[in-house]
Amino acid sequence: MRHSSYVIRADFCWSKSLEEVAYQENGWLVCENGRSAGVFAHLPGQYHSWPILDYTGQLAVPGLTDLHVHAPQYRFRGTGMDLELLEWLNTETFPEESKYADPSYAEIAYQQFAEDLRRGPNTRACIFATIHTGATLQLMDILEESGLCTMVGRVNMDRNSPPTLCEASAAVSAAATRAWIQEAQGQYRRTKPILTPRFIPSCTDELMRALHKIQQETGLPVQSHLSENPDECAWVQELCPGSTCYGDAYRQFGLFGGPGCPTIMAHCVYSTEEEIALMREGQVYVAHCPDSNTNLSSGIAPIRRYLQEGIPVGLGSDVAAGTQTSIFRAMAQAIQVSKLRWRLADPSLLPLNAREAFYLGTIGGGSFFGQVGSFEPGYELDAIVLDDTRYTPIKGMSLDKRLERTIYLSEDQDIRHKFVQGRMLF
Repeated sequence: MRHSSYVIRADFCWSKSLEEVAYQENGWLVCENGRSAGVFAHLPGQYHSWPILDYTGQLAVPGLTDLHVHAPQYRFRGTGMDLELLEWLNTETFPEESKYADPSYAEIAYQQFAEDLRRGPNTRACIFATIHTGATLQLMDILEESGLCTMVGRVNMDRNSPPTLCEASAAVSAAATRAWIQEAQGQYRRTKPILTPRFIPSCTDELMRALHKIQQETGLPVQSHLSENPDECAWVQELCPGSTCYGDAYRQFGLFGGPGCPTIMAHCVYSTEEEIALMREGQVYVAHCPDSNTNLSSGIAPIRRYLQEGIPVGLGSDVAAGTQTSIFRAMAQAIQVSKLRWRLADPSLLPLNAREAFYLGTIGGGSFFGQVGSFEPGYELDAIVLDDTRYTPIKGMSLDKRLERTIYLSEDQDIRHKFVQGRMLF
C-alpha cells in the first residue's frame, strides 16, 4: 500500500501502560502519515473521505518487537538443547556462525530468516549478525527489502573464540566496525547499525575501549549479553577482577546505558543487587528471553523485580537458543516461567499476567525504537491484523479473552495483514 494516511476498521487491543490494555470492538484506527491518530468508536467526520481498510471482526494489535535475536543461528534452531550456554556456543553456535564467511551461504540463510520475520507478528527486531562485514551488510540489505524496521550489529570478538571467529586484534576489530558503519551510512531507511560486542568473555579491554570511542563518536546504541549463566558470570569475574559485577565490566568502558548510550542487555538471569542498581541508573533495557533460558538451563530472570525497579524490559526470541521468532510465543513463555519462579523460588515476586506480557512484547521492547508499540496518538503505526476464528470460534467472546488466546494460540498463518510505519507489507 502506498497510502501513508488511511483508516483501518477492526477489533483493537493495545497497551496504554503496563497495567492497562485498551480495547475497542468494531473501532476505527486512523493512520496519518505513518503514525496513529488514535482509535475511535465512531470515525470522526474529517476522516470520512480517507481510504478505509475494512477488517470487521478481525483482531488488530500493535506489531511486536524482538529485542534479542541471532540471525546466523536461525538455521540450527532446535539442536543442542541438552547443553548449557558455554558448551552450546562451542559445539553448535560457533561452527555455524563460521559459515557466514561464505557470501552464498549467508545469502540463502539470511533470506530464510528474513522471510520468517516478515510472515510473523514481529515488526521490529534488534539483531546480532557475525564478525563478517560482508555478510552483515547482506543481512541489512535483505531486511531493508523486507520492509521491517531493525537494528543490526556486526559482532565483535577478539579473544576466547575459535580461530574462524576470532578477529586478529582489537585494532582490527574496531577498524572493521568503523568500515562497516561507514559503508552502511545513508544506505537504509529502516535498517540501522547497532554496536555489538558479543559479550565480555569474547572482547578484550582494548576492544571495549575502542568500541566506547566509536559509540561516543557515532551515538549508536549498544547490544550485548549479561548474567545469563552461572559459569559465564564466574568467568567474567576471573577476566575482569577489577569489576564489582558483570554489568560493571561494561560500565567501566562506558557501554552500559546512560545519556547518549541506549543499551540492551539480554537475559539478566543472575543480576546482583549492584548490577540491578546500575541497570536502573543507566536505564539499560533487559531483553527477557524465557525460551532460551529454559532450553539452555540458564534459569529464570526476576522480571517482576526489574519492573518494580523501573528498569525497561522487553522480550527476545534469542533464536537459536530460542526456537521460534514469534514474540507471541515469548509472551506466553514469560508468563509461564514467572509462575515457576514465584511458586518454586521466590513467592515475593508475583508472576506476570497476559496484560503485562502483552505490554513487554509491544511498548516494552518497542520503546527502544521510540514511539513504537501502541495505537496511542503519535505512535508510529506498526500493526498486525489476525483472523482469530481458527482458535476463537465462539461468537461474542470479549476482546480481553481473545487477546489472551491470541498470545497462547495464534500462529503465523492467522496473520492476514501487517503494517510497519504505516506501510502495508501484505
